[in-house]
Amino acid sequence: MGKEEELVEVEENSKKAMKKSRKTKWEKKCVELEQELEEQKDKYLRLYAEFDNFKKRSVKEKMDFLKNASMDTLKSILPVLDDFDRAKQSVDSEDNDETWPDGVVLVYSKLYSVLESKGLKAMETDGQVFDAELHDAVTNAPAPSEDMKGKVIHTVEKGYYLNEKIIRHAKVVVGS
Repeated sequence: MGKEEELVEVEENSKKAMKKSRKTKWEKKCVELEQELEEQKDKYLRLYAEFDNFKKRSVKEKMDFLKNASMDTLKSILPVLDDFDRAKQSVDSEDNDETWPDGVVLVYSKLYSVLESKGLKAMETDGQVFDAELHDAVTNAPAPSEDMKGKVIHTVEKGYYLNEKIIRHAKVVVGS
């Protein structure tokens, strides 16, 4: 083999090596770009999911706010309802000969039906087992019977729910 042939062979080998190195360089770059694309897709999906959760949470918070926006107003009306109930109980008692005019009874029932339609609901407490989550114990009193121990024997002040959320705990006397 002559020098020319050797030079041609070396030249061909170097061309092949350069092509190969270019090819592997492009392959590496392509793999890098594919990895970067996958990372960007993952970031996009996570960001989209996070935004979707934010929208859902915002809508839920807004609905809860609107649902319970009247809470302060209703809380301020509760003492008036208590007075109304006490007046009705005194008129309805057996030893009282007084009666309310039909208009007052109508206003009483209409007031309660309107408040119930807005989500206000009185707690049922008498005879229930004392629950610190629902009741505030004012005092303990001797139970009238053995089965009434640990149960509510008298409600001093009604408790109320507004849309299944407690807005006032019932004040009760517990049997001991």
